[in-house]
Amino acid sequence: MLTRRTAIKITSATITGLAAGMNSSNILFATNRFESQRPILKNRKFVSDAVESTITSVQQIINDEELRWLFGNCFPNTLDTTVEVGERNGKPDTFVITGDIHAMWLRDSSAQVWPYLPLTKNDKKLQQLIAGVIHRQSYCITIDPYANAFNKNKEGSYWEKDLTDMKKELHERKWEIDSLCYPIRLAYGYWKASDDTSVFDAEWKQAMLLVLKTFREQQRKNGNGPYKFQRETPVASDTVPMGGYGNPTRKIGLIHSIFRPSDDSCLYPFLIPSNYFAVTSLRQVSEILRDVVDDTTLATDCSTLADEIESVLKNHAIHETKKYGNIFAFEIDGFNNVLFIDDANIPSLIAMPYLGACSLNDPIYQNTRKFLLNGDNPYFFSGSAAEGIGGPHVGMDMIWPMSITMRALTSNDDDEIRSCLRMLKSTHAGTGFMHESFHKDDPMKYTRKWFAWANTLFGELIIKISNEKPHILKTNL
Repeated sequence: MLTRRTAIKITSATITGLAAGMNSSNILFATNRFESQRPILKNRKFVSDAVESTITSVQQIINDEELRWLFGNCFPNTLDTTVEVGERNGKPDTFVITGDIHAMWLRDSSAQVWPYLPLTKNDKKLQQLIAGVIHRQSYCITIDPYANAFNKNKEGSYWEKDLTDMKKELHERKWEIDSLCYPIRLAYGYWKASDDTSVFDAEWKQAMLLVLKTFREQQRKNGNGPYKFQRETPVASDTVPMGGYGNPTRKIGLIHSIFRPSDDSCLYPFLIPSNYFAVTSLRQVSEILRDVVDDTTLATDCSTLADEIESVLKNHAIHETKKYGNIFAFEIDGFNNVLFIDDANIPSLIAMPYLGACSLNDPIYQNTRKFLLNGDNPYFFSGSAAEGIGGPHVGMDMIWPMSITMRALTSNDDDEIRSCLRMLKSTHAGTGFMHESFHKDDPMKYTRKWFAWANTLFGELIIKISNEKPHILKTNL
């Protein structure tokens, strides 16, 4: 049984292979440095001329050989290994697995293809592939807006005994606000990048009605709502207290998120970065409904809810600390109980500007960032190999490359960006790919050797630097 918690512990510098479907030649890094770790051409799931052209052009300005090699492996990893392209009801249909788990997370699948959006205007095949992701996500939401991960068909899941309303189409049914925000972000970004409005069909609108309904249900103004979840497990963060509804809250108008984007249960159900993400997403869907779908009533409903949640966040999400001044909380319950941490998964507090939830120069965000990136954040780990944010999901002292990448994506400081690149370059354990996490003192101890989101996000960072600060790439790190 493979889960998102499965760990790969490497105790030798000899790396003898990557995940199934990746480089079948299993070349040893120790003896063949910087040989491509991509699948051979005939084994790639999808080939985009625009992506290949981008890899070539960006690599030309990367002076550091190892960083150039990492980018060439990581940026196309989603297309190389995780997409299954087809058609459903006469529309493009793209199923995107997360990597070493054959299931499609609404969050991961959105994030995995996000960096390819700017290339869609020059590559119609790529545009159709991403349109297929949006169609598939709309279909998934209509199956169950409370589910986080889906099967391709009705295969069932090893989680089907969870104490919740499971269906054969579901891989897992953990309610996370961001699971509904990410498909909106992708659809909105796709529309802005391609000018294609064909994805906003009747099924998409049905899905958006369910998004609005689910967000309102999880404000829980009138009872607990229809969702609850429990699992028979020795892992406390894999199940939910209080009969599956989560710890008590005062109903202040925020949306309850029973799980974090890490798929760990929340301590306090008002997850602040996800509520901010919901505000951004509701305004994006409102714009689409108004300008494309011509449904001003539903557009107003979405923007009204966004305004309501934003107003509550202004009054409850920001808390004063002696050392850092006013900062954003990670979770609250409305009873003045506050959790001050950050988690490596996105949405996170450090990722809020990246998701359009606040300005990078917002003083409260900058105060929060100072708190997050040192030992006052219980899940900030610093060791001999690197420093970065982890989380409860894989335990103490395990840094997530994704958090280092996000730190760089939300920085304007050249030295900080260089430092992040050096850490990412030195902690891939010779594999040429990003992992879920690695030990702060030993990168050879890592989890998930095939995690496409982390790979593609790293590629997104390199492209951002090449566009905005190319001088960083033109020198050795």
